[in-house]
Amino acid sequence: MVPFNKPYSTGRELQYMDEVCHSMTMSGNGDFTKRCHHFFEQRYGFRKCLLCTSGTDALEMCAMLCELKPGDEVIVPSYTFVSSAIAFLREGASVVFADSGADNPNVTVDTIRPHITPRTKVIVVVHYAGVACDMDAIMALAEEHHLLVVEDAAHSIDSFYKGRPLGSIGHLAAFSFHETKNISSGEGGMLVVNDERFVRRSEIIWEKGTNRAEFYRGMVNKYGWCDIGSSFLPSEFNAAFLWAQLEALDDIQQRRCRIWEIYDNILRGHVPADIQLPSLPDYATNNGHMYYLVCSSLDYRTRLMGWLKEHGVQTTFHYLPLHSSDYYKDQFHGEPLVNCDHYGDCLVRLPLFYELTDEQATDIARLVLEATR
Repeated sequence: MVPFNKPYSTGRELQYMDEVCHSMTMSGNGDFTKRCHHFFEQRYGFRKCLLCTSGTDALEMCAMLCELKPGDEVIVPSYTFVSSAIAFLREGASVVFADSGADNPNVTVDTIRPHITPRTKVIVVVHYAGVACDMDAIMALAEEHHLLVVEDAAHSIDSFYKGRPLGSIGHLAAFSFHETKNISSGEGGMLVVNDERFVRRSEIIWEKGTNRAEFYRGMVNKYGWCDIGSSFLPSEFNAAFLWAQLEALDDIQQRRCRIWEIYDNILRGHVPADIQLPSLPDYATNNGHMYYLVCSSLDYRTRLMGWLKEHGVQTTFHYLPLHSSDYYKDQFHGEPLVNCDHYGDCLVRLPLFYELTDEQATDIARLVLEATR
């Protein structure tokens, strides 16, 4: 069976983790954490980076920094992972779910705009499969209504919008380094702060509500409790593992994009009209995070996935729409989210991981063609 995903190790992770074992700092914010922060800030121009124990933690920090109050509303895509919503619900805000676009699972200005009210404070965008939302249009809409924008960039390392790195455009952003992502620390994430207003408080929240980071930089002669926070920073072992991955980022990206292109070159123009392939707008780049198909119906998807499983290929569908989840369905009273429901029923993801060979990718694509004849 070809698995859907296989976490990749560069071979240097254990070496760096062993260095941590013999260092003076294991608990976090040591040398490897600083290397990772510097890498992202220098390569992508992020204003401030803070590693977290998960992408969920990074989103929860975003929500805390937005200073939400009961009655405030946050617009969130329904077609996303639950973390995109619960981070803001934890802060007492109301979540308002927006539909996806017709061309791809991203939200658009047209699906966001109808949900803006005087209570709206934040727009959350998810760059699905590492493909950018139309950020100029969304940022202009946010500015018009004096709203904050949070980029859920969990899929989006090394992906760009009109030449700008995803995660660098909104006021705040969150990345994930879960084992299913392009680069991984097993579990991990990162908060990105692009707005100067939030820089100092982000460090305090990150350090359990204390100004310890300022103390270690010599900016204060003692540190204490300043704000609400939590233990968001990961151990130095996570950072060491991540550093080995970052050193190999270009190689990892090249390989993943190669697999994506094999799929696309074989399938595009050859699948029947009742299968939709990934859409890449001219303002976006492809980072090789995911290759997906959108079938015409749930039954079609079920049959396709069954065929591929019979032939030794593990596939998976993706998100169940949040607005119709067991937790939220009784609270949802909005208009039908037609596109979101379609992706929930019909989207299927093909295997894509570093060690998948060209031959395996070719065989999988040909199996898809056989199944759809």
